[in-house]
Amino acid sequence: MPIPTTTLTSAPGHTAGPDQTRADLHTVRPELVPAYDAALPGARAEILRRLLNALHHEPIPGLTPEALRQARTDRRTGTAGGTSHNAVAGPGPATGPADGTGPDPDPATGPGDGTGPGPATGPADETGYDPATLLRALDLGPHTARLAREIDNSVANLALAHADPPPTPAARALRDAQGDPDGLGRLEQRVLDGHPSHPCCRTRGGLTVADVLAYAPEHRPVIRLHRLAVPPERWYGDAPPVLYAHPWQAARLRERYPWLSDAGRTGPVRPLMSLRTVAPLSGGDHLKTAVDVQLTSAVRTVSPAAVHNGPRLSAVLARLTGDLPLTVLRETAAGAVLVDGSPQRHLAYLRRQAPRVAAHETVVPLGALPGLLGVLAADPYAFWHDLMHLLLPPLLTVLDRGVALEAHGQNTLLVLDGARPARIVYRDLGGVRVSARRLDAHGVPAPPLEGDLPTDDPDALRTKLAAAVLGSVTVQLVDALRRAGAEPERLWACTARAVRGTGTADADRLLRDPLPVKATTAMRLADDPLADLWVGVDNPMAGA
Repeated sequence: MPIPTTTLTSAPGHTAGPDQTRADLHTVRPELVPAYDAALPGARAEILRRLLNALHHEPIPGLTPEALRQARTDRRTGTAGGTSHNAVAGPGPATGPADGTGPDPDPATGPGDGTGPGPATGPADETGYDPATLLRALDLGPHTARLAREIDNSVANLALAHADPPPTPAARALRDAQGDPDGLGRLEQRVLDGHPSHPCCRTRGGLTVADVLAYAPEHRPVIRLHRLAVPPERWYGDAPPVLYAHPWQAARLRERYPWLSDAGRTGPVRPLMSLRTVAPLSGGDHLKTAVDVQLTSAVRTVSPAAVHNGPRLSAVLARLTGDLPLTVLRETAAGAVLVDGSPQRHLAYLRRQAPRVAAHETVVPLGALPGLLGVLAADPYAFWHDLMHLLLPPLLTVLDRGVALEAHGQNTLLVLDGARPARIVYRDLGGVRVSARRLDAHGVPAPPLEGDLPTDDPDALRTKLAAAVLGSVTVQLVDALRRAGAEPERLWACTARAVRGTGTADADRLLRDPLPVKATTAMRLADDPLADLWVGVDNPMAGA
């Protein structure tokens, strides 16, 4: 159950670094302090690995290999040569070139799996560096201090996650989830590392340590949403005028908007991987709420465009996928509170279908698979063949028909029949791209959409899908299987066959173009940290 928020030494809204987190733990969960201290060196090494990978390859103005090498030499923290954190999910991540400029981000190896009992530790010399200290030494412009604080917080929360791992072994967790409407939520809460490559994978800007323990999914909370009745004249959207509010958000909303009245609580719900989307333990629709908290890179509110677009785009996708082994979960209703006549993104929510699961089925997010492959993939090549030929053809078909789904590991679910991949489920329409031209070519009228979803640019459409399903989650899964002994080249060749077999106009470009990867660190250092920046990496499918 949630741990009540306590007044701590950190100021309200403070983003705690490792030292502040330890101090606050002494107040709220003193029994976790030894495990937190043991996990901290491994967490620093993992975030450092991600940061070096980004600094080595992302378009960051003013950064040279010599400057990076000098900063690493000058800013050692003196902890090299050992770490008290030895429980790792598998062998350490691939290390970088000998000149010390950072890891070589080979898509055939990629990041660690992030779901096991501890973050992967880097080579011994890299554990002697603190990532935020390194970043401050580099001084990469006016937003360096902001990113350094976020990285400090990510290190602290990653260590905190690994100090409090799930007690249930993977095999039992999978067995218990079969046919259970709460099984998906429990499996999602096993994911400890969050985003597979972002240095801010566990940044929770604005949450106190007690808040993180109470609401972050990796700490396995069960909560209840607040139902806030809204005067009908102050409501926008097609849902009834009741705002479903996250408990962290609700306390702040009632103070600011006293005309919101208490309409009770929901039944118990479980926060999913995104923290702000929750699933009822007894089954039923999932609810995506707004929280004014920076999770990874963005403050996670629900935009007026999402309130408007979800139900309309859901109808189009149902038509596009009717003949495919792909279910897109419909966003059936949404609403937002009007303030001065405008819908407010921090006073909004949307309702989404839950995946249907038969008694013999288990639903798993692709982002949770790395920690479960030891159970599922006794034959890694057979499992990979089944997964790739199930996953990629419908996604490329939907792209060809006009919608690029953002099919990364959090949005894309695998339905297992026993241990075998059976079908794919997709959720979350907020980041997709929609081509009216392609829809029209397939006889489907484009819905009236708001925001940045509409585009007919084929490169933008391909990038949206490829960055998510190839540059992110496929890289992550290939690496997990590589560390279990599989050959990455064979896995990527299988992936290439699945892409090529679709025969769509986009397939050839996806096979030969560089894989797009979001330059997340460069974005956090930019004046507009939410504007997408991309970097291309070598495509392991080229020539396969």
